[in-house]
Amino acid sequence: MNTRIALYPAVFSEQEKILLQSSAFKVSAWAYPSGVLAVSLENSRGRLVILPFQGQMIWSAVFDGCDLTMSNLFEQPRPSPTIIDTYGCFMFHSGLLRNGCPAPDDTHALHGEMPCAPMDTAWLEVDEGVVRLGGAYEYAKGFGDRYRASPSVTLRADSAVFDIDMQVTNLAGKPMDLMYMAHMNYAYVDGARFIEPLGMQRQRLRTSVPDHVKPTPAWSAYMAQLAEQPAQLACLEQPALYDPEIVFFFDGVGTDATGQAHFLLDHPSGAAFYTRYRPEQFAHAARWILHTPDQQVAAFVLPSTCEPEGYNAEKAKGHVRVLPAKASASFSVSTGYLSAQERQRLLD
Repeated sequence: MNTRIALYPAVFSEQEKILLQSSAFKVSAWAYPSGVLAVSLENSRGRLVILPFQGQMIWSAVFDGCDLTMSNLFEQPRPSPTIIDTYGCFMFHSGLLRNGCPAPDDTHALHGEMPCAPMDTAWLEVDEGVVRLGGAYEYAKGFGDRYRASPSVTLRADSAVFDIDMQVTNLAGKPMDLMYMAHMNYAYVDGARFIEPLGMQRQRLRTSVPDHVKPTPAWSAYMAQLAEQPAQLACLEQPALYDPEIVFFFDGVGTDATGQAHFLLDHPSGAAFYTRYRPEQFAHAARWILHTPDQQVAAFVLPSTCEPEGYNAEKAKGHVRVLPAKASASFSVSTGYLSAQERQRLLD
């Protein structure tokens, strides 16, 4: 039987409170000193920390003692209308009207309006073997767009792989632009290898240079090599060359018989970070690698409806999806941590 429990800001305090507990799960709630509200979903393998009223971003993810989250500058999430002032989370919903790095001719914020959106409602759902955090946010602009975003995160008993879902409904009487990326900021693991068991038609290096990227001579020379042979970056073994960032785009991603694409970041230990998604929902995908003294990330796959080069560039490419009036679009990603045994079973 499915049970829904509404969450209210008044429930949260600096003292962590257990909201529910069973043999399979523990759910707790608290407020960070910054004032940002948080909920943890915990099972026997680990826990997720989610910000239910700030874009429902996943602030952190730890399973089997392994921290899945990028190294960053922030000890805690900060209240902010834009992602750049609290950029340290494991995952955020990038979009939805605009997405990616704004070029000089763009007017939107980095990764759009959704990452830190002030959610209208949030709730817990409990079912047999499953706990889910969901919510809703209604965007409305006078003389402009109006939509409802409904994200959720689902954790299963005894599993370190979890589901991230997003449904977007155009509430307006006219079509709206839709740009969405499931932006998962995985940790950098020395010596880890990128694995795409079903392959792809082509891997391309991003050749444009966003404003926040400041090239060095060594980086520029390495980028020239990667542009010719992008597959040579198969292993995280030259961190000095990943400053500033490196971004790849994927074309023609391979799928299994059920339409799922699979990507892994193989650890030297035999374990792996893992993501699967449906290219029929996400027509594009990217990879983001960065290693600086303050931030390290190996976002091995970022499923998206477009490439992350800003609204005008993506519009010119024909990558901006149009959602008809009153229509909805749904997106789902499964991601997380595989033990060495689980990874082997997946690839056998």
